[in-house]
Amino acid sequence: PSSSMLSEVARLKQITIVGGSIPERCGDRLYNTCCIFGADGKLKAKHRKIHLFDIDIPGRITFKESKTLTAGEAPTIVDTDVGRIGIGICYDIRFQELAMLYAARGAHLLCYPGAFNMTTGPLHWELLQRARAVDNQLFVATCSPARDVGAGYIAWGHSTLVGPFGEIIATAEHEETTIIAEIDYSQVESRRMNLPLEKQRRGDLYQLVDIQR
Repeated sequence: PSSSMLSEVARLKQITIVGGSIPERCGDRLYNTCCIFGADGKLKAKHRKIHLFDIDIPGRITFKESKTLTAGEAPTIVDTDVGRIGIGICYDIRFQELAMLYAARGAHLLCYPGAFNMTTGPLHWELLQRARAVDNQLFVATCSPARDVGAGYIAWGHSTLVGPFGEIIATAEHEETTIIAEIDYSQVESRRMNLPLEKQRRGDLYQLVDIQR
């Protein structure tokens, strides 16, 4: 029902939709999956969350996604009507290597649907988005659930759009809302020209190996 609804909305509005994430059953496995639909309503790609949130802080919090979910096995980059987009889900944003891989594959924008909690949210949510954006000189967009203090899991909220210089272009608070903002992809090339990190990277000393390239 969720993917059918997203497909229909994309087709009717003639827009590209990066559709958050939903549980996806495949055989006896369950994935946390983000579906991307084109303006024709067709499924263009789906990303299965690669990094599972398994933590154990004695006396504070224990959270093990791996008890329920299976980790995805592939990065997801998709060409859409609104540019080449690299997809991650929540905890995926903490892993710079994935963002670097997407940048190397020509992404203009990274999208991370996610639900950071009330501990990590205030400290890391905006920080990680700005870090991924400025390190790779591209746009980063995140979408979080609004905060529901009566829920078993309380999300920090604060969906955000960050530019390639680490600047906040638009952001929400914790309530349910809609953000509309424009992205100028020419800024990606401009920032990379003014601060030529890629040309100055010491590939003779270190490099990221993309096993699919």
